[in-house]
Amino acid sequence: MNLAIFQPDIPQNTGAIIRSCACFNVSLDIIHPASFTLSEKSLNRVAMDYADKLNITEHNSWIDYKEKIRGRIILLSTHGKIDHTSLDFKINDNLLVGKESAGVPDYVHREVDEIIRIPMQKNTRSLNVSVASAIVMSEANRQLNLV
Repeated sequence: MNLAIFQPDIPQNTGAIIRSCACFNVSLDIIHPASFTLSEKSLNRVAMDYADKLNITEHNSWIDYKEKIRGRIILLSTHGKIDHTSLDFKINDNLLVGKESAGVPDYVHREVDEIIRIPMQKNTRSLNVSVASAIVMSEANRQLNLV
């Protein structure tokens, strides 16, 4: 199982995702351009020493990412029609989250295999990307025994 962040723009969220991926035994892909480097102090403060406990792969672009990965791409989005608990996860799935400020562009929505959502109260807009990632990784772990 992999999780990819599309053009991340908040290093603290990426740091939190690194920690969650390490805890759930999920590899991490970062699709550039990012608004920061992986050596940024604020990212490392949140990630602590967890970055050493997982496989992180950087991709130069969406096209580069799509060429190198195998398995389904499952986008986490408030626009998804399938609840995250209704999807049967597979070990070679690639979870995808967008950047905090803008999500993913329309062309990415069109190129993924599934779009899932986390049910929320009607009067709320969205979860933090690192929180949403952890919720979905937890469900994948429940189904697949990743750890």
